[in-house]
Amino acid sequence: MIGDFIKIRKWLLPASWIYRLIVNFRNQMFELGFLKSRSFDTPVISVGNITVGGAGKTPHVEFLIRMLQDKVKVAVLSRGYKRKSKGYVLANDDTTMDEIGDEPYQMKQKFQGIYVAVDKDRCEGIDRLINDQETKDTDVILLDDAFQHRYVKPGINILLVDYHRLIIYDEMLPAGRLREPKEGKSRADIVIITKCPENLKAIDYRVLKKAMNLFPYQKLFYTRIEYMPLRHMIGSNTMSPEQLKDMNVLLLTGIASPQQIIVDMEPRCKSITTLSFADHHRFTRKDEKKINRVFESMPSPKVIITTEKDATRLDGLSRLSNEVSNNIYVLPIEIRFMLDEEEKFKHKIISYIRKNSKNSILVKRKDDHKAANNDKSTKSPRTISFKSY
Repeated sequence: MIGDFIKIRKWLLPASWIYRLIVNFRNQMFELGFLKSRSFDTPVISVGNITVGGAGKTPHVEFLIRMLQDKVKVAVLSRGYKRKSKGYVLANDDTTMDEIGDEPYQMKQKFQGIYVAVDKDRCEGIDRLINDQETKDTDVILLDDAFQHRYVKPGINILLVDYHRLIIYDEMLPAGRLREPKEGKSRADIVIITKCPENLKAIDYRVLKKAMNLFPYQKLFYTRIEYMPLRHMIGSNTMSPEQLKDMNVLLLTGIASPQQIIVDMEPRCKSITTLSFADHHRFTRKDEKKINRVFESMPSPKVIITTEKDATRLDGLSRLSNEVSNNIYVLPIEIRFMLDEEEKFKHKIISYIRKNSKNSILVKRKDDHKAANNDKSTKSPRTISFKSY
């Protein structure tokens, strides 16, 4: 049901009104030009939201990576929330999660052919990516969770809105979960309503479109979650979600909004026990003991399911029992566009990159035939193909 996860703490509304005034003042400073937003020659795509966590930023950034990594050189720039390092860090094969944060670490582990960097100052981070010798071949930069980082003016601003926490029904912090007023959605070029039920009807789409009340220049898309085969956290075993039907599941999460996974997993397994921690939670010895105790108390057959982000923080814990370690499975998720609009979304993204790339090879050059017939042994420039678009 639309907005069914929203809980408003009405006694905190006065504090929310004060917070709204502060945020509106900051936004007005950008609108009037007292605070400056920078544009860059390299294509920059921002993916973010205006609520506190849980709209599905990481799987949507990963969708863009999968879409682009074979066509252009992709760099992902994140703040690196709760990392233990400072300043700009470019990830390499030896970089630890503590140095860049759990979500950037997850992306670097999954996509070896891209650049992953973190910097609280996004402008500085972009400057480093496009000017440093080791990353100056970057063709497109994906900004993770930067919708409110207004010092950067992205070429495409993607706003994610959780179907279950529709921003038009929410309130500002601390009464609700909005980080800025819902009118901030006007800055988005693309709005994606995420985590939609698979069985939405035509009338549901019309209600959502009317409720969002977007401007003509804004494009609205809808995505749902698709659960991929589970993989053993420390081994090579896999398991399909359908194999859970006779299992007692311990769902172990440290993410902002575990409700969606709980709702989706309950019908798929015999029983479900939830053990939820705060977003980006660092597991302690006390937590390990609690996980051991809860899992030991559950009836067999049993299994532990956790998210990819949580797996980066669980990996290497030394006090989990053998029974726990041998039964932890990671549940990868991917997003799927609804209404058969995936190609429409891809076309919009790739058209923007083609038209705005500093690499003129993105557009078919008239002298391609000349270059092909040139007998000189000069090194040809790197070419990037968008033939399917």
